[in-house]
Amino acid sequence: MASSGEDEPKEDRNEYVDPFCCSEKPQKLQFSDITSAAFKIKTGVMVTPCMKSHLSQLTGMKVFLKKDFMQYTGSFKERGARYALLMLAEGKRAHGVISASLGNHALALCYHGHDLGIPVTVVMPIVAPIMKIQACRQYGATVVVQGNDMGEAKRLALKLSAERGLTYINGYDHPHIMAGQGTMGLEIVEQVADIDAVVVPVGGGGLIAGVALAVKTLFPNTKIIGVESEKCPSFSAAIKAGMPVDTGIKSTLADGLAVPFVGYNAFATAAPLIDKMVVVKEEWIAVAILRLVELEKCVVEGAGAAGLAAILAGHLDEMKGKRVVLPLCGGNIDTTILGRCLERGLAVDGRLLKFTVTVSDRPGGISELCKLVASLGVSIKDIIHERAWIQSDIFSVKVKVVCETRDMIHAAELKQKLNAHYSSVSFGKIPSPDEEAVDDV
Repeated sequence: MASSGEDEPKEDRNEYVDPFCCSEKPQKLQFSDITSAAFKIKTGVMVTPCMKSHLSQLTGMKVFLKKDFMQYTGSFKERGARYALLMLAEGKRAHGVISASLGNHALALCYHGHDLGIPVTVVMPIVAPIMKIQACRQYGATVVVQGNDMGEAKRLALKLSAERGLTYINGYDHPHIMAGQGTMGLEIVEQVADIDAVVVPVGGGGLIAGVALAVKTLFPNTKIIGVESEKCPSFSAAIKAGMPVDTGIKSTLADGLAVPFVGYNAFATAAPLIDKMVVVKEEWIAVAILRLVELEKCVVEGAGAAGLAAILAGHLDEMKGKRVVLPLCGGNIDTTILGRCLERGLAVDGRLLKFTVTVSDRPGGISELCKLVASLGVSIKDIIHERAWIQSDIFSVKVKVVCETRDMIHAAELKQKLNAHYSSVSFGKIPSPDEEAVDDV
Protein backbone atom coordinates (compact mmCIF):
# COMPACT_ATOMS: atom_id res chain seq x y z
CA MET A 1 0.00 0.00 0.00
CA ALA A 2 0.77 1.60 -0.41
CA SER A 3 -0.69 -0.03 1.89
CA SER A 4 -3.71 -1.39 3.70
CA GLY A 5 -3.40 1.02 6.50
CA GLU A 6 -0.21 2.26 8.05
CA ASP A 7 -1.96 5.28 9.37
CA GLU A 8 -3.39 4.70 12.83
CA PRO A 9 -2.10 2.31 15.47
CA LYS A 10 -4.86 1.79 17.98
CA GLU A 11 -7.89 3.22 19.70
CA ASP A 12 -7.14 6.42 21.58
CA ARG A 13 -8.87 6.60 24.92
CA ASN A 14 -8.97 10.36 25.54
CA GLU A 15 -11.38 13.29 25.23
CA TYR A 16 -10.88 13.58 21.48
CA VAL A 17 -12.69 10.84 19.61
CA ASP A 18 -13.41 10.04 15.99
CA PRO A 19 -17.21 10.28 15.60
CA PHE A 20 -17.17 7.97 12.56
CA CYS A 21 -15.44 5.10 14.38
CA CYS A 22 -17.28 3.88 17.46
CA SER A 23 -16.60 0.57 19.19
CA GLU A 24 -20.17 0.33 20.54
CA LYS A 25 -21.90 1.04 17.22
CA PRO A 26 -19.69 0.05 14.28
CA GLN A 27 -21.01 1.05 10.87
CA LYS A 28 -21.26 -1.83 8.38
CA LEU A 29 -20.63 -0.89 4.78
CA GLN A 30 -23.42 -1.42 2.24
CA PHE A 31 -23.00 -2.44 -1.40
CA SER A 32 -24.87 0.69 -2.48
CA ASP A 33 -22.14 2.77 -0.81
CA ILE A 34 -19.54 1.18 -3.09
CA THR A 35 -21.55 1.65 -6.28
CA SER A 36 -22.12 5.29 -5.33
CA ALA A 37 -18.40 5.73 -4.78
CA ALA A 38 -17.59 4.12 -8.13
CA PHE A 39 -19.82 6.63 -9.95
CA LYS A 40 -18.52 9.66 -8.09
CA ILE A 41 -14.77 9.00 -8.30
CA LYS A 42 -14.56 7.76 -11.89
CA THR A 43 -13.48 11.14 -13.26
CA GLY A 44 -10.65 11.54 -10.76
CA VAL A 45 -9.27 8.04 -10.09
CA MET A 46 -7.66 5.74 -12.64
CA VAL A 47 -9.19 2.40 -13.60
CA THR A 48 -6.00 0.37 -13.26
CA PRO A 49 -5.29 -2.72 -15.37
CA CYS A 50 -5.80 -6.25 -14.06
CA MET A 51 -3.64 -8.48 -16.24
CA LYS A 52 -2.65 -12.13 -16.40
CA SER A 53 0.75 -12.54 -14.81
CA HIS A 54 3.97 -14.26 -15.88
CA LEU A 55 3.88 -15.66 -12.33
CA SER A 56 1.14 -18.08 -13.37
CA GLN A 57 3.61 -20.74 -14.51
CA LEU A 58 5.77 -20.30 -11.42
CA THR A 59 2.87 -20.59 -8.96
CA GLY A 60 0.76 -23.19 -10.74
CA MET A 61 -2.21 -20.82 -10.61
CA LYS A 62 -3.80 -18.50 -13.14
CA VAL A 63 -2.66 -15.29 -11.50
CA PHE A 64 -4.00 -11.84 -12.37
CA LEU A 65 -2.40 -8.67 -10.99
CA LYS A 66 -4.54 -5.65 -10.16
CA LYS A 67 -1.97 -2.86 -10.60
CA ASP A 68 -3.27 -0.15 -8.29
CA PHE A 69 0.25 1.08 -7.60
CA MET A 70 -0.22 2.89 -10.92
CA GLN A 71 -2.51 5.49 -9.30
CA TYR A 72 -1.04 8.99 -9.47
CA THR A 73 0.16 9.01 -5.85
CA GLY A 74 1.20 5.35 -6.00
CA SER A 75 -1.48 3.56 -4.00
CA PHE A 76 -5.12 2.49 -3.77
CA LYS A 77 -5.65 5.10 -1.04
CA GLU A 78 -6.76 7.60 -3.69
CA ARG A 79 -10.09 5.78 -4.11
CA GLY A 80 -11.26 6.31 -0.56
CA ALA A 81 -9.66 9.72 -0.18
CA ARG A 82 -11.45 11.19 -3.19
CA TYR A 83 -14.82 9.73 -2.24
CA ALA A 84 -14.55 10.94 1.36
CA LEU A 85 -13.75 14.45 0.12
CA LEU A 86 -16.57 14.43 -2.44
CA MET A 87 -19.10 13.40 0.23
CA LEU A 88 -18.33 16.37 2.48
CA ALA A 89 -21.15 18.87 3.01
CA GLU A 90 -20.49 22.28 1.49
CA GLY A 91 -19.76 23.93 4.83
CA LYS A 92 -17.32 21.21 5.85
CA ARG A 93 -15.55 21.50 2.49
CA ALA A 94 -14.84 25.14 3.16
CA HIS A 95 -13.41 24.42 6.62
CA GLY A 96 -11.30 21.53 5.34
CA VAL A 97 -10.24 18.11 6.58
CA ILE A 98 -7.48 16.67 8.74
CA SER A 99 -5.89 13.27 9.20
CA ALA A 100 -2.85 11.57 10.66
CA SER A 101 -0.71 9.49 8.35
CA LEU A 102 2.80 8.23 7.69
CA GLY A 103 2.45 8.50 3.96
CA ASN A 104 0.03 6.94 1.47
CA HIS A 105 -3.24 8.19 2.97
CA ALA A 106 -1.70 11.64 3.46
CA LEU A 107 -0.49 11.75 -0.15
CA ALA A 108 -3.87 10.70 -1.52
CA LEU A 109 -5.79 13.16 0.67
CA CYS A 110 -3.48 16.08 -0.17
CA TYR A 111 -3.50 15.37 -3.90
CA HIS A 112 -7.27 15.07 -4.22
CA GLY A 113 -7.88 17.90 -1.77
CA HIS A 114 -5.79 20.14 -4.02
CA ASP A 115 -7.66 18.90 -7.10
CA LEU A 116 -11.07 19.55 -5.50
CA GLY A 117 -10.15 22.83 -3.81
CA ILE A 118 -10.60 21.46 -0.28
CA PRO A 119 -8.07 22.55 2.40
CA VAL A 120 -6.19 19.59 3.84
CA THR A 121 -4.13 19.34 7.01
CA VAL A 122 -2.09 16.23 7.73
CA VAL A 123 -0.24 15.42 10.93
CA MET A 124 2.81 13.28 10.24
CA PRO A 125 5.10 11.89 12.95
CA ILE A 126 8.77 12.76 12.87
CA VAL A 127 9.57 9.26 11.55
CA ALA A 128 7.60 9.90 8.34
CA PRO A 129 9.76 9.84 5.15
CA ILE A 130 10.99 13.30 4.20
CA MET A 131 10.05 12.70 0.55
CA LYS A 132 6.41 12.13 1.48
CA ILE A 133 6.34 15.18 3.76
CA GLN A 134 7.63 17.34 0.92
CA ALA A 135 5.21 15.82 -1.58
CA CYS A 136 2.26 16.68 0.68
CA ARG A 137 3.46 20.27 0.95
CA GLN A 138 3.78 20.51 -2.82
CA TYR A 139 0.05 19.82 -3.06
CA GLY A 140 -0.57 22.91 -0.95
CA ALA A 141 -1.52 21.03 2.22
CA THR A 142 -0.78 22.16 5.75
CA VAL A 143 1.68 19.59 7.05
CA VAL A 144 2.30 19.33 10.79
CA VAL A 145 5.33 17.17 11.57
CA GLN A 146 4.91 16.31 15.22
CA GLY A 147 4.76 13.23 17.42
CA ASN A 148 7.19 10.40 17.95
CA ASP A 149 4.80 7.82 16.50
CA MET A 150 1.37 7.48 14.92
CA GLY A 151 -0.36 7.38 18.29
CA GLU A 152 0.85 10.86 19.17
CA ALA A 153 0.18 12.12 15.64
CA LYS A 154 -3.41 10.86 15.75
CA ARG A 155 -4.10 12.42 19.13
CA LEU A 156 -2.85 15.77 17.87
CA ALA A 157 -4.90 15.47 14.68
CA LEU A 158 -8.09 14.75 16.66
CA LYS A 159 -7.30 17.69 18.97
CA LEU A 160 -6.81 20.07 16.02
CA SER A 161 -9.98 18.70 14.42
CA ALA A 162 -12.01 19.68 17.49
CA GLU A 163 -10.33 23.06 17.95
CA ARG A 164 -10.43 24.19 14.30
CA GLY A 165 -13.67 22.59 13.15
CA LEU A 166 -11.89 20.30 10.66
CA THR A 167 -13.39 16.97 9.61
CA TYR A 168 -11.18 14.10 10.72
CA ILE A 169 -10.87 11.35 8.08
CA ASN A 170 -9.57 8.03 9.37
CA GLY A 171 -7.25 6.41 6.82
CA TYR A 172 -8.92 2.99 6.82
CA ASP A 173 -12.02 2.95 9.04
CA HIS A 174 -14.04 5.95 7.84
CA PRO A 175 -17.16 4.59 6.04
CA HIS A 176 -16.53 6.66 2.92
CA ILE A 177 -12.90 5.56 2.84
CA MET A 178 -13.98 1.90 2.91
CA ALA A 179 -16.59 2.50 0.20
CA GLY A 180 -14.00 4.10 -2.03
CA GLN A 181 -11.58 1.21 -1.54
CA GLY A 182 -14.38 -1.18 -2.48
CA THR A 183 -14.41 0.23 -6.01
CA MET A 184 -11.30 -1.85 -6.64
CA GLY A 185 -13.43 -4.95 -6.12
CA LEU A 186 -15.97 -3.77 -8.70
CA GLU A 187 -13.19 -3.22 -11.24
CA ILE A 188 -11.66 -6.63 -10.55
CA VAL A 189 -14.86 -8.60 -11.22
CA GLU A 190 -15.47 -6.59 -14.38
CA GLN A 191 -11.94 -7.15 -15.68
CA VAL A 192 -11.50 -10.86 -14.85
CA ALA A 193 -14.08 -13.58 -15.43
CA ASP A 194 -14.69 -16.65 -13.26
CA ILE A 195 -12.52 -15.58 -10.35
CA ASP A 196 -11.91 -18.29 -7.76
CA ALA A 197 -10.19 -16.08 -5.16
CA VAL A 198 -9.02 -12.55 -4.42
CA VAL A 199 -6.02 -12.35 -2.09
CA VAL A 200 -6.05 -9.01 -0.26
CA PRO A 201 -3.29 -7.48 1.93
CA VAL A 202 -4.68 -6.53 5.36
CA GLY A 203 -3.55 -3.76 7.68
CA GLY A 204 -6.32 -1.65 9.22
CA GLY A 205 -8.94 -3.59 7.25
CA GLY A 206 -10.43 -0.88 5.05
CA LEU A 207 -9.33 -2.39 1.74
CA ILE A 208 -10.46 -5.94 2.45
CA ALA A 209 -13.77 -4.68 3.85
CA GLY A 210 -14.60 -2.81 0.64
CA VAL A 211 -13.25 -5.42 -1.77
CA ALA A 212 -14.86 -8.35 0.06
CA LEU A 213 -18.28 -6.70 0.09
CA ALA A 214 -18.10 -5.75 -3.59
CA VAL A 215 -16.92 -9.18 -4.75
CA LYS A 216 -19.09 -11.31 -2.47
CA THR A 217 -22.25 -9.35 -3.30
CA LEU A 218 -21.82 -10.04 -7.01
CA PHE A 219 -20.10 -13.44 -6.83
CA PRO A 220 -20.75 -15.13 -3.46
CA ASN A 221 -18.68 -18.21 -4.32
CA THR A 222 -15.47 -16.24 -4.90
CA LYS A 223 -13.15 -16.71 -1.93
CA ILE A 224 -11.74 -13.71 -0.10
CA ILE A 225 -8.35 -14.40 1.46
CA GLY A 226 -6.62 -11.88 3.72
CA VAL A 227 -2.84 -11.70 4.17
CA GLU A 228 -0.93 -10.14 7.06
CA SER A 229 2.72 -9.88 8.04
CA GLU A 230 3.86 -12.04 10.95
CA LYS A 231 5.14 -8.83 12.54
CA CYS A 232 1.61 -7.47 13.07
CA PRO A 233 -1.23 -10.03 12.63
CA SER A 234 -3.87 -7.69 14.05
CA PHE A 235 -6.84 -8.86 11.95
CA SER A 236 -6.15 -12.51 12.73
CA ALA A 237 -6.03 -11.61 16.42
CA ALA A 238 -9.30 -9.68 16.07
CA ILE A 239 -11.04 -12.66 14.45
CA LYS A 240 -9.82 -14.93 17.24
CA ALA A 241 -11.03 -12.48 19.91
CA GLY A 242 -14.26 -11.62 18.10
CA MET A 243 -13.40 -7.92 18.17
CA PRO A 244 -10.49 -5.57 17.41
CA VAL A 245 -7.71 -5.99 19.96
CA ASP A 246 -4.41 -4.22 20.45
CA THR A 247 -1.63 -6.26 18.82
CA GLY A 248 2.08 -5.72 19.19
CA ILE A 249 4.04 -4.39 16.24
CA LYS A 250 7.60 -5.00 15.12
CA SER A 251 9.72 -3.63 12.28
CA THR A 252 8.47 -5.06 9.00
CA LEU A 253 9.17 -4.88 5.28
CA ALA A 254 5.41 -4.39 4.87
CA ASP A 255 5.11 -1.21 6.94
CA GLY A 256 1.79 -0.46 5.24
CA LEU A 257 0.29 -3.47 7.03
CA ALA A 258 1.67 -2.53 10.44
CA VAL A 259 -1.59 -1.49 12.09
CA PRO A 260 -1.85 -3.00 15.57
CA PHE A 261 -5.54 -2.08 16.05
CA VAL A 262 -7.89 -2.79 13.12
CA GLY A 263 -10.85 -0.52 12.45
CA TYR A 264 -14.19 -1.19 14.15
CA ASN A 265 -16.20 -0.51 11.00
CA ALA A 266 -13.77 -2.44 8.83
CA PHE A 267 -13.85 -5.46 11.13
CA ALA A 268 -17.65 -5.49 11.37
CA THR A 269 -17.90 -5.37 7.57
CA ALA A 270 -15.08 -7.72 6.58
CA ALA A 271 -14.99 -10.43 9.24
CA PRO A 272 -18.16 -12.29 8.07
CA LEU A 273 -16.96 -12.19 4.44
CA ILE A 274 -13.39 -13.47 4.79
CA ASP A 275 -12.88 -17.14 3.95
CA LYS A 276 -9.28 -17.42 5.15
CA MET A 277 -6.61 -15.36 6.89
CA VAL A 278 -2.93 -16.01 6.22
CA VAL A 279 0.12 -14.74 8.10
CA VAL A 280 3.36 -14.59 6.08
CA LYS A 281 6.98 -14.45 7.18
CA GLU A 282 9.17 -11.50 6.24
CA GLU A 283 11.50 -13.46 3.97
CA TRP A 284 8.60 -14.38 1.68
CA ILE A 285 7.62 -10.74 1.34
CA ALA A 286 11.18 -9.98 0.23
CA VAL A 287 11.09 -12.84 -2.29
CA ALA A 288 7.72 -11.61 -3.59
CA ILE A 289 9.11 -8.09 -4.16
CA LEU A 290 12.05 -9.64 -6.03
CA ARG A 291 9.78 -11.84 -8.18
CA LEU A 292 7.57 -8.90 -9.14
CA VAL A 293 10.57 -6.81 -10.14
CA GLU A 294 12.19 -9.60 -12.15
CA LEU A 295 9.18 -11.22 -13.80
CA GLU A 296 6.62 -8.41 -13.99
CA LYS A 297 8.81 -5.26 -13.95
CA CYS A 298 6.58 -4.02 -11.11
CA VAL A 299 8.12 -2.11 -8.22
CA VAL A 300 5.81 -2.48 -5.23
CA GLU A 301 6.10 -1.94 -1.50
CA GLY A 302 6.00 -4.78 1.00
CA ALA A 303 2.28 -4.47 1.61
CA GLY A 304 1.57 -4.69 -2.11
CA ALA A 305 3.61 -7.90 -2.41
CA ALA A 306 1.97 -9.67 0.54
CA GLY A 307 -0.56 -11.59 -1.57
CA LEU A 308 2.13 -13.11 -3.77
CA ALA A 309 4.21 -13.83 -0.65
CA ALA A 310 1.38 -16.00 0.70
CA ILE A 311 1.33 -18.02 -2.52
CA LEU A 312 5.11 -18.42 -2.71
CA ALA A 313 5.21 -19.53 0.93
CA GLY A 314 2.81 -22.37 0.15
CA HIS A 315 -0.09 -21.07 2.25
CA LEU A 316 -2.54 -21.20 -0.67
CA ASP A 317 -1.70 -24.49 -2.36
CA GLU A 318 -5.41 -25.35 -2.46
CA MET A 319 -5.72 -22.70 -5.17
CA LYS A 320 -3.45 -24.55 -7.62
CA GLY A 321 -4.99 -24.46 -11.08
CA LYS A 322 -7.51 -21.79 -9.97
CA ARG A 323 -7.98 -18.19 -11.12
CA VAL A 324 -6.57 -15.87 -8.47
CA VAL A 325 -6.41 -12.06 -8.37
CA LEU A 326 -3.68 -10.28 -6.42
CA PRO A 327 -4.14 -6.54 -5.75
CA LEU A 328 -0.76 -4.80 -5.97
CA CYS A 329 -2.07 -2.03 -3.79
CA GLY A 330 0.96 0.23 -3.38
CA GLY A 331 4.31 1.11 -4.91
CA ASN A 332 5.67 3.79 -2.58
CA ILE A 333 8.78 1.98 -1.42
CA ASP A 334 11.87 3.92 -0.45
CA THR A 335 14.76 3.21 -2.81
CA THR A 336 17.10 2.23 0.03
CA ILE A 337 14.49 -0.16 1.42
CA LEU A 338 13.96 -1.58 -2.07
CA GLY A 339 17.65 -2.38 -2.30
CA ARG A 340 17.54 -4.19 1.02
CA CYS A 341 14.42 -6.10 0.03
CA LEU A 342 15.98 -7.25 -3.23
CA GLU A 343 19.13 -8.40 -1.43
CA ARG A 344 17.03 -10.15 1.21
CA GLY A 345 15.04 -11.86 -1.51
CA LEU A 346 18.21 -12.97 -3.29
CA ALA A 347 19.54 -14.37 -0.01
CA VAL A 348 16.34 -16.32 0.69
CA ASP A 349 16.44 -17.52 -2.92
CA GLY A 350 19.92 -18.93 -2.42
CA ARG A 351 21.26 -16.51 -5.03
CA LEU A 352 23.20 -14.32 -2.60
CA LEU A 353 25.44 -16.19 -0.18
CA LYS A 354 27.69 -14.99 2.62
CA PHE A 355 30.36 -17.16 4.15
CA THR A 356 33.47 -16.89 6.32
CA VAL A 357 36.42 -19.21 5.79
CA THR A 358 39.87 -19.49 7.33
CA VAL A 359 42.61 -19.84 4.70
CA SER A 360 46.41 -19.83 4.65
CA ASP A 361 47.97 -16.38 4.90
CA ARG A 362 50.93 -17.50 2.85
CA PRO A 363 51.17 -16.32 -0.78
CA GLY A 364 48.41 -17.83 -2.88
CA GLY A 365 46.02 -18.62 -0.01
CA ILE A 366 43.28 -16.17 -1.01
CA SER A 367 44.02 -16.77 -4.69
CA GLU A 368 43.30 -20.47 -4.19
CA LEU A 369 39.94 -19.63 -2.60
CA CYS A 370 39.00 -17.34 -5.48
CA LYS A 371 39.93 -20.03 -8.03
CA LEU A 372 37.80 -22.60 -6.19
CA VAL A 373 34.80 -20.26 -6.18
CA ALA A 374 35.32 -19.30 -9.84
CA SER A 375 35.59 -22.95 -10.88
CA LEU A 376 31.93 -23.39 -9.99
CA GLY A 377 30.84 -20.30 -11.92
CA VAL A 378 30.13 -18.36 -8.73
CA SER A 379 30.63 -14.58 -8.83
CA ILE A 380 32.30 -12.89 -5.85
CA LYS A 381 30.59 -9.60 -5.00
CA ASP A 382 32.64 -8.61 -1.95
CA ILE A 383 35.64 -10.00 -0.07
CA ILE A 384 37.27 -8.87 3.20
CA HIS A 385 40.09 -10.52 5.13
CA GLU A 386 40.94 -10.14 8.84
CA ARG A 387 44.12 -11.09 10.69
CA ALA A 388 43.93 -9.42 14.11
CA TRP A 389 40.86 -11.27 15.43
CA ILE A 390 41.62 -14.76 14.20
CA GLN A 391 41.84 -17.37 16.96
CA SER A 392 44.01 -19.92 15.14
CA ASP A 393 47.68 -19.67 14.15
CA ILE A 394 49.28 -16.47 12.88
CA PHE A 395 49.80 -18.00 9.44
CA SER A 396 46.06 -18.05 8.76
CA VAL A 397 43.61 -15.34 7.74
CA LYS A 398 39.84 -15.19 8.07
CA VAL A 399 38.13 -14.22 4.80
CA LYS A 400 34.54 -12.99 4.56
CA VAL A 401 32.97 -13.40 1.15
CA VAL A 402 29.63 -12.33 -0.35
CA CYS A 403 28.97 -14.09 -3.62
CA GLU A 404 26.22 -14.57 -6.19
CA THR A 405 24.97 -18.00 -7.25
CA ARG A 406 22.35 -19.13 -9.77
CA ASP A 407 19.97 -20.79 -7.34
CA MET A 408 19.71 -22.90 -4.17
CA ILE A 409 21.23 -25.96 -5.88
CA HIS A 410 24.21 -23.94 -7.07
CA ALA A 411 24.66 -22.53 -3.55
CA ALA A 412 24.60 -26.06 -2.10
CA GLU A 413 27.34 -27.12 -4.54
CA LEU A 414 29.51 -24.24 -3.35
CA LYS A 415 28.90 -25.09 0.31
CA GLN A 416 29.83 -28.74 -0.30
CA LYS A 417 33.07 -27.85 -2.06
CA LEU A 418 34.08 -25.29 0.58
CA ASN A 419 33.43 -27.74 3.42
CA ALA A 420 35.46 -30.41 1.62
CA HIS A 421 38.42 -28.08 1.04
CA TYR A 422 38.56 -26.04 4.27
CA SER A 423 38.28 -27.08 7.91
CA SER A 424 36.78 -23.80 9.14
CA VAL A 425 33.80 -22.52 7.13
CA SER A 426 30.64 -20.80 8.37
CA PHE A 427 27.68 -19.47 6.42
CA GLY A 428 25.69 -16.31 7.11
CA LYS A 429 22.15 -16.43 8.42
CA ILE A 430 19.42 -14.35 6.79
CA PRO A 431 18.68 -11.50 9.23
CA SER A 432 15.29 -10.21 10.27
CA PRO A 433 14.48 -6.63 9.12
CA ASP A 434 15.76 -5.03 12.33
CA GLU A 435 18.96 -7.12 12.57
CA GLU A 436 22.30 -7.23 10.82
CA ALA A 437 23.48 -10.45 9.20
CA VAL A 438 25.31 -12.79 11.57
CA ASP A 439 27.64 -15.68 10.96
CA ASP A 440 26.49 -19.19 11.80
CA VAL A 441 29.52 -20.28 13.80
